[in-house]
Amino acid sequence: MTTLPVDLRSDTVTRPTPAMRRAMATAEVGDDLFGEDPTVRALEERVADLFGFPAGLFVPSGVMANQIALRLLTAPGQEIVCDAEAHILAHEEGSPARYGGIQTRTVSGERGLLSPGALERILRPGNAYTVGTRAVALEQTHTRAGGSVYPLETLRAVRRLTARSGTAVHIDGARIWNAHAATGTPLSAYGAPVADTLAVCLSKGLGAPVGSVLLMAAGHLARARSLRHGLGGGMRQAGILAAAGLHALDHHLERIAEDHEHASLLAAGLREAGFAVRPTETNIVLVDTPGAEDVVRRAAREGVLVTAPGPDLVRLVTHLDAGRRACRRAVEVLAAVVPGSGRGTGRSAHAEPVQHWKESEVA
Repeated sequence: MTTLPVDLRSDTVTRPTPAMRRAMATAEVGDDLFGEDPTVRALEERVADLFGFPAGLFVPSGVMANQIALRLLTAPGQEIVCDAEAHILAHEEGSPARYGGIQTRTVSGERGLLSPGALERILRPGNAYTVGTRAVALEQTHTRAGGSVYPLETLRAVRRLTARSGTAVHIDGARIWNAHAATGTPLSAYGAPVADTLAVCLSKGLGAPVGSVLLMAAGHLARARSLRHGLGGGMRQAGILAAAGLHALDHHLERIAEDHEHASLLAAGLREAGFAVRPTETNIVLVDTPGAEDVVRRAAREGVLVTAPGPDLVRLVTHLDAGRRACRRAVEVLAAVVPGSGRGTGRSAHAEPVQHWKESEVA
């Protein structure tokens, strides 16, 4: 029997559970491009209600949700401000400029989080000779900063600041479910009170196979649907996909805290093994280690899949399909394949396990 690798590359690698597959197979469907898929409508309405927005739009990806939002809030030639390591810049193929004609200006936030003070210094009103800032884009949680969480009061302060200047706020909430699980903050507080648009992902912490929902004012919905169609995101019997999102909200939202617990155990085990681990708030663990790409290759040969977001940085992400046993295995392998880690001596990855977990705790 082939042993599946321990896959900690991302929380997008999860596979639908048998119960989720049943929900998908039995979903009531219609043609969503005509607005006739009842399961899609139910998902859009439910997510919108959770975050206090009047309208939602189901789209194939978080990238599409973000780019539609920016085009709703910003006209070609106008400017958005975001963190220098924001997903919309680092991982979305230059789409603000390529598809929206939107200028971007960046601020370096602490662990990816922009402070109201920093924003106040950079926002420009614009005039006949100067491009004005039309929108601010925030990321909750911040991917490249290791899943850092915006405090609710910071979001409120940013909202007060932008309201005074007439600047819109978009929140890339791909992992906003993790922020909710980590802080206990109600989803409704993370939504309409602090943002004009919000994109939430169903295929990360929630474990659905595909899809995001863009939340917005009702007046934006018709244009958002048109933009989705123009970007190739119009779908037909999409209720099969939307059913997975509804199932995930019913059964997987409350368990996200387990991913955070596993990430904390993973981070502690790696520290015990001698690694330099950055602060871990949610389900993303960042490890500073030289030659990260080589570490990724050597770990993969031992059946542990991780990524290297930088030349000296390794990333591990916990999720629905990676529990304590997977995390312990990752510690053992990394300790064995990284010389100088404290336990890593280049010997076989079948070394004695790091003693951070008691055997009875492993699942």
